[in-house]
Amino acid sequence: MAKKRVTRPPSRRSVTKRAARARAAKKAPRKVAARTAAPRKAVRRKAPKRGASTRVARPSEIFAPVVGAERREVGHVLLEVGRAGAARVKRMVYPPGFRWSVDMKPVVGTELCMHAHVGFLVHGEIHIEYPDGCVIEHRAPQIVAIEPGHDGWVVGREPVVMIEFDFERETASRLGMPDSHRHS
Repeated sequence: MAKKRVTRPPSRRSVTKRAARARAAKKAPRKVAARTAAPRKAVRRKAPKRGASTRVARPSEIFAPVVGAERREVGHVLLEVGRAGAARVKRMVYPPGFRWSVDMKPVVGTELCMHAHVGFLVHGEIHIEYPDGCVIEHRAPQIVAIEPGHDGWVVGREPVVMIEFDFERETASRLGMPDSHRHS
């Protein structure tokens, strides 16, 4: 005994698509002659490099050791420094609970941090306070320019990761920054 073939009524969408194709076929002129265009020239494309990607860095990559950098810890801050021409490129990882006046003041011996910081805040949140009481909040991702003469602390439970560019003691002058915090 033969099986019965069950057919479903065509859906509205398929009927509409078929009708649109039929109308387009009627309007389009028919090609009579064969295509005589020149053959396409092959184009060589480079294969993507192994490991190359456009994804966002995972936290493990943010905290991984920097290749070619000198690595040390100063006042609970992990500091990785490498040279780039006349400048230094630094990655600084400030732990949760870090405060400059508590952790770095005894190491450095000054009341405030007298270093200018210019770079990119990759991860976390840090607040900067100047002697006039002005507090500036920085949250990643953000470009930062911090004038000399400040205290600073990590906010929250996440560490702060900052990439800085500096010229050691000449950072403020070489980058055209004021030598201390001022209000315009």
